[in-house]
Order: sequence, then C-alpha cells, then structure tokens
Amino acid sequence: MREHAKLRAFQLADEVTVLIYRVTKGFPKDEVYGLTSQMRRAAVSIPSNIVEGCARESQAEYLRFLEIAFGPLRELHYQFSLATRLGYVREPDVTPCNEAMNEASKVLSALIRSLRPTRPLYANDQTP
Repeated sequence: MREHAKLRAFQLADEVTVLIYRVTKGFPKDEVYGLTSQMRRAAVSIPSNIVEGCARESQAEYLRFLEIAFGPLRELHYQFSLATRLGYVREPDVTPCNEAMNEASKVLSALIRSLRPTRPLYANDQTP
C-alpha cells in the first residue's frame, strides 16, 4: 500500500479541493444544487481517487485510479471557467485557483506518464 499523503499529486489535489470549497461558498444560493454541487463533487473526487488508488495492491489498479482522478480535474477546469464567466468567482480568487488546478494537472499527468508501461511503436517491434 502506498502512502497517499506523501504524494505531491495528492497534496495539490487536496489544495484544489479546499480552494474550490472556499470559492463556491460565495456562489449564489440558486446554484447550490447546480454548479456549486458539481464543482465540489468534481474537486473531492480528485484526491479521493488518488487515495483509493494508493490503497490498491497492483500497479495497474493504482494507475487506473490516477487516470480516473484526472477526469474530474479536467471537468473542474471547465466548471471553474464557466463560474468565472458567469461572474460567480471573485477576481482575487481566479488566479490562485487556476494556478492550483494547472499545477495539479501537470503533476498528476507526469505521475501517470511515469507509471504507464512503455509500448512498442509497431506490433512487431521487440525493442524495450
């Protein structure tokens, strides 16, 4: 079992989640079941999937949960952009949130790439 708290990807995902909870707290009340809920669920899903992947025995399962975590992170990028364009996000919150999501994306993506097995370019290629 891997220790999720030591992973930079987890730490960044956790930071993004806290930021999103703080930002969405100021959203209009009529968005509580809409964008607020969607963004919070996506945000929580990212570190949750990293934690679940760390608890898996095989490298393949670990990798799969990291890949699953990447989906809601990309989803959150869009939702945050939409919320910003709708005027729900205060100007001072835009840059820190975007930077945190971008950094989390880079680190998680790099971790995923580092764990993917290398595949030959061609079916007959036997080069490692």
